[in-house]
Amino acid sequence: MTPDQIILFSLFGAVFGLLLWGRFRYDIVAFSALMVGVVLGVVPQKDAFSGFGHPATLVVALVLVVSAGLVRSGAVFLITRTLVDASRSLGAHITLMGAIGGVLSAFMNNVAALALLMPVDIQTARKAGRSAGLSLMPLSFATILGGMVTLIGTPPNIIIAAIREESLGAPFKMFDFAPVGGVAAIAGLLFVALIGWRLIPAREDDGGGPDDLSQYIAELTVPAGNKHIGKRVAELDEDAEKTDVAIIGLIRDGKRRYGQARNTKIQEGDAFVLEATPDALDEFRTALDLALADETRTERLNAAGEGVEIIEVVVMENSRLVGRTAQAVGLSWRQSSVLMGISREGKRISKEIRKTEMRPGDILLLLVPRDRGPDVTEWLGCLPLADRGLAVTENSKVWLAIAMFAGAVIAASLGLIYLPVALGMVVVAYVLTRIVPLSELYTHIEWPVVVLLGSMIPLGAALETSGGTELIAGALIGWTQGLPAWMVLTVLMIVTMTLSDVLNNTATTIVAAPVGIQMAQTLGVSPDPFLMAVAVAASSAFLTPIGHKNNTLILGPGGYGFGDYWRMGLPLEIIVVAVSIPAILVFWPL
Repeated sequence: MTPDQIILFSLFGAVFGLLLWGRFRYDIVAFSALMVGVVLGVVPQKDAFSGFGHPATLVVALVLVVSAGLVRSGAVFLITRTLVDASRSLGAHITLMGAIGGVLSAFMNNVAALALLMPVDIQTARKAGRSAGLSLMPLSFATILGGMVTLIGTPPNIIIAAIREESLGAPFKMFDFAPVGGVAAIAGLLFVALIGWRLIPAREDDGGGPDDLSQYIAELTVPAGNKHIGKRVAELDEDAEKTDVAIIGLIRDGKRRYGQARNTKIQEGDAFVLEATPDALDEFRTALDLALADETRTERLNAAGEGVEIIEVVVMENSRLVGRTAQAVGLSWRQSSVLMGISREGKRISKEIRKTEMRPGDILLLLVPRDRGPDVTEWLGCLPLADRGLAVTENSKVWLAIAMFAGAVIAASLGLIYLPVALGMVVVAYVLTRIVPLSELYTHIEWPVVVLLGSMIPLGAALETSGGTELIAGALIGWTQGLPAWMVLTVLMIVTMTLSDVLNNTATTIVAAPVGIQMAQTLGVSPDPFLMAVAVAASSAFLTPIGHKNNTLILGPGGYGFGDYWRMGLPLEIIVVAVSIPAILVFWPL
């Protein structure tokens, strides 16, 4: 090996080792490795920051903003309030939620798809009186599987397309991944829905968060032209029951009506007095096209007094709380908020909680100043377990948001416009139409992922330029010497899948894709089937809670242990390999 190759292999070994250790966040590890590579001369100075302007990096950032726009427009409530029903059997619920999650994650970032549906799944489990842990893992796996189907569904596909463009002159198109990814996704979803969920170990405490969260007393008003004007209040009972909202009164002309309100005919300007959790309240508002009441008239019933509210959030990997305590980050004096409880893997922590170091997947119960929940959640870098406020959706713009996004996808698929440009136009349109407020534009971008990509891409390019990927490919070819090409393809897929289970799938893809191209060239076959194998394998991280962010997010809410994932994940990975190899050979012949 040359000196440059020795340095680069050492750097990648250090990166993978530190990622496995988990003591330092992945973006810091990757950026530090890049800086060391530049100082040691294995990465040219002129290329040091080329990864930050790379199409793959830009597409990942833009997809996150577009996903946020689809969330704010109310697109998910449009689907879930008509399809999700707590009275369904667990198997039917998992099948439906898996299908919804798979379709959504095909067209938006799969982490965002899970973030959208996880509160819905937890709320449905609570209504049905069952453990959320029985359905959250299937939902997580479904959103990971769905991301395999399109170019923008998951970062590995975006990276594979960009590497193909650099190496072979043309990228994969929007739906080039669909034949193989679709087969793998459908087979995986069928397994998860019919068999897989039965393999999840039962837990006495599902970790779904406290069931005694206080209900909110709030008001929603009837705007002019509302379709329910003229109906009696009692006629809304079915909608209220479906969304888990209690209508406890009506306000008209400043006077409250309680007992007699049920037979009162609804008029413009009436205000319903409702008791509900924030997510149920927002769903009810969206379903009935109601308006928010004046903030001065909104009341809340809570023993702690007025001016505060309780929120429930999940700690994410990039949260400022990871590895630190609430006391250390200054939660009380910086945000005037109090940590009330922690739920970790199904076991609540109630003693010295302010001195407990947080982990990704922990659920936090917070007492925050009224109307500051979104700000506190954003500041902490957490995911709200329930919707963060009453104004989270703009349902009047749902079809506009969907139409803009669909237009961009169609234009990019037909080759009329370059995908990053198409997504960039959607982002601009969302800002101009206020679907995504300008003040929140950059908060939706997951900057640690951007830094990871921007740092690893130049390192990967340097490894390829130095001949390092050729060495790895040669070693794999040597180990599989005498085997047919399809078996070599299988070995590459299994190795990539194994790495992805314990490492970040982005880092795995950046290393494995060039190796796949080199292996194909050594064998004298088309590199496309090898790239497809890497794309599917890098996304198939089902054995551990650290292999994919979605698996980390459900760790606390589902009450899972580290060893719970492989029970459903191992047979799922075997199925993915078993169906993907034949599909690759059919749709992308060697």
